[in-house]
Amino acid sequence: MTKPCPSLRDCPEEQYRLLTENVKDFAIFLLDTRGNIATWNTGAERITGFKEAEAVGRPFALLFRPQDIVNREPEKELAIAAEKGRSEDERWHVRKNGSQFWAMGVVTPLWDDNGKLRGYAKIMRDISDRKRAETELADANRRKDEFLAMLAHELRNPLAPVLNGVQILRLEQTVSPGGQQAIGVIDRQAKHLTRLVDDLLDVSRITTGKVSLRKERIELHAPVGQAVEAVRPLMDSRKHTLSVSLPSESVWLEADSARLTQVLANLLTNAAKYTEPGGQVQFTGEREGSELIVRVRDTGIGILPEMLPRIFESFVQGDRSIDRSQGGLGIGLTVAKNLIELHGGRIEAHSPGIGKGSEFVIRLPVVPEVKPLEPEAVEKGQATKAPSLRLLIVDDNPDTVASLAMLMRLYGHDVMTACSGSEGLDAALANQRDAILLDIGLPSLNGYEVARRIRARSAKPVLIAMTGYGQPEDLEKSKEAGFDYHLTKPVEPNKLQDLLGKLSGTEGGANL
Repeated sequence: MTKPCPSLRDCPEEQYRLLTENVKDFAIFLLDTRGNIATWNTGAERITGFKEAEAVGRPFALLFRPQDIVNREPEKELAIAAEKGRSEDERWHVRKNGSQFWAMGVVTPLWDDNGKLRGYAKIMRDISDRKRAETELADANRRKDEFLAMLAHELRNPLAPVLNGVQILRLEQTVSPGGQQAIGVIDRQAKHLTRLVDDLLDVSRITTGKVSLRKERIELHAPVGQAVEAVRPLMDSRKHTLSVSLPSESVWLEADSARLTQVLANLLTNAAKYTEPGGQVQFTGEREGSELIVRVRDTGIGILPEMLPRIFESFVQGDRSIDRSQGGLGIGLTVAKNLIELHGGRIEAHSPGIGKGSEFVIRLPVVPEVKPLEPEAVEKGQATKAPSLRLLIVDDNPDTVASLAMLMRLYGHDVMTACSGSEGLDAALANQRDAILLDIGLPSLNGYEVARRIRARSAKPVLIAMTGYGQPEDLEKSKEAGFDYHLTKPVEPNKLQDLLGKLSGTEGGANL
């Protein structure tokens, strides 16, 4: 007859029994040195469906999926525990009825006083609900990204012929002053919508860690000049005074020029939007030791003190008025902050309060000065102007085809058009073209397949994707299909002409 224990402290066996039998949310059991189950608690029975008599004496591999048994995962788990003192993982397991559950488990080796391995303790918890929630969240994020990519494509496609039409009208010599003013309005608003689409996609890429920078050594004046040029029409339309002050000496950065230009243009655009007409915007850049300090100040509406700590959060805007006269999605500053941090810098917002203007300060690391090329070397590297080119435009949007063809003819190029993938392929194979401006989302044959079939015949002509799909994976697909360039709609007409101007115009095709 077993002598009763006066207290739990004096009865280790009773302690273990009460612990394992009353903790029902965890499977707690012991294994012998070969991995066979030696004990089985109520929680293990509840989670796995195996009763004690069905589990004890059997290898704990009975809880593993067949493919994991083939890969010797049970043995690996015990070996890691014996070597490192514990083995911890999350994986799929199998219940008695064959259903699977996601469990978090820990295996601990049990050593006696002489250092001899006596077995293992295994603790396991079913966290299938959490796994399902994570999977559903990942699926929702994937569907969101797919939706945003499709939304961007659908919005960019109609913007392309709008900007083409604007450039055609600007080339006309008979447009009245009022017409020129209307052209400017259309141009500014189309570009504004393009920036909104880009910001929407950027914030999605940033939150999922899909943004990568193409860094190179650049001089400060280049991105600043491009940013000022981009926002100048908006500044002029609101009659703002924009002053720019930069160091007289060169300041060099290790940066992605396009992304840095995007950030600077974003801050200048915000300053213009949130400053009453006739206000002042100051852009200054100065070097302080190993840092570049950029300041964008305005005399605008300012920022409430309680909003300053949250101003860089997604979808946060200080102005919640019903008219939303400034517009925007509230994500531009989020994009700016993340891009600056990817450059190894930081950004801050300051404001004395409502009606007292605001200031955004960027700090970026500078790099040693780069010795400029000798004038003679620069002259040798200059490209000569190319003659008119033989172009084929393939797009299923009639307005895009008509406007782009008209614009390219005004630039002096010989243009053919096609409105489907199969029609474009036939035209490309039957006619000698220097370059093909090819959409991706085409009927009958998509642009990737058209490019592959052309490349199967020849390394020429130059293939330029012009599409509303601009995700990194889209660019990779273009490259694999044989495209030389990938341009995301809407393409600035002048930038397209600059790209075409790099063609050599050699007989039988051209190379960029």
